[in-house]
Amino acid sequence: MRNYKEDFPLLMNTDLAYLDNAATAQRPQAVLDAVQDFYLKSNANPLRGLYDLAVDATDRYEAARERVRRFINAEKTEEIIFTRNTTESINLVAYSWGLTNLKPGDEILITIAEHHSNMLPWQMAARQTGATLKYLDCDPDGSYPLEHIAEAITPQTKFAAIGHVSNVLGCVNPVEEIIARVHANGGLVLVDAAQSTPHLPVDVQALDADFLAFSGHKVYGPMGIGVLYGKEHLLNEMPPFLSGGEMISYVRRDGAVYAELPHKFEAGTVNAADAVGLSAALDYIEEIGWDAILKREEELTKYAFDCMTAVTGVHILGSADYRQHHGILSFTLDQVHPHDIAAILADDHVAVRAGHHCAQPLLTHLGVRSSARVSLAFYNTEEDIDRFSDSLKSIRRKMGLGE
Repeated sequence: MRNYKEDFPLLMNTDLAYLDNAATAQRPQAVLDAVQDFYLKSNANPLRGLYDLAVDATDRYEAARERVRRFINAEKTEEIIFTRNTTESINLVAYSWGLTNLKPGDEILITIAEHHSNMLPWQMAARQTGATLKYLDCDPDGSYPLEHIAEAITPQTKFAAIGHVSNVLGCVNPVEEIIARVHANGGLVLVDAAQSTPHLPVDVQALDADFLAFSGHKVYGPMGIGVLYGKEHLLNEMPPFLSGGEMISYVRRDGAVYAELPHKFEAGTVNAADAVGLSAALDYIEEIGWDAILKREEELTKYAFDCMTAVTGVHILGSADYRQHHGILSFTLDQVHPHDIAAILADDHVAVRAGHHCAQPLLTHLGVRSSARVSLAFYNTEEDIDRFSDSLKSIRRKMGLGE
């Protein structure tokens, strides 16, 4: 079996068992090379110069946009907006579409499991427009019964913002069902794909999503580059989120004519190098292939799940079926605070996340204050999980709580 770690310089130069991939993934050499190559050979301000270097920078930036279009199967490159991250993408929609279109009497629907990045912008939009923010609660295993979805979506549901995969429970949410029902009532839907794009093929046309957001750094690309997909007619109707250079076609003393899509939403100097790096990351994913990624991550998830459930006092949040976790296993350990779990694991050179995972309402709903989280990628190994498991077994003893 191929050792994917060999493609990732950081993983080859450390003895750390890196199990915090839901926070950020590592970058393969191909991505590091692509970013460096841009700065070495194409470093000019895209869209602003007619000399060869600037034209090359523009061409590479726009080629990255086309690569993203193919990755999520958008219809047009004009529907791909580059941002800094998922958070900025969602805020763009909340400010530009939300503040323009929402009004008192309208309802915004989100789930209780949303990352704060897909919750706080809608709290803001509700406060400023008078719309009502509604929460769809999940069952303890993270599922949403269809009857609860049907009850939550009403003719007043003007907008829904739904995470595709939970960053705490790892479960795939029924976004297709929610999109179909919201559309039937005349509303729109944004899909937060930050945790799905690293683990599943995503097709915006098949989903019929109105908007979709994801971050480059979670799909093995650079930090500081994100994507917003929006249906062309919706983006055309929305005012710019940021104003300044390059998002205009003409400026006069008393106003301006905005640029065509997608540049209307990309004010200022763009992050061209990291867009090129993101394109290289998507090429790398395609080279590995979704079949191989899905198979490997399911194997690793099962192995980790079995190891964890064999440890006395460990409680995995969410489903009892490992296949519902998609590489994300949040857990508690009896009488041990999650921060202590993470600190002891760190001493044993194992990296996990501990805290509320930017999903405090979900943890409150589940009856816990915080948890530790193991999150896997296809480049992880059984040896990584063994090191984690051995350390996990020792924690209660090290804390003086017995075996």
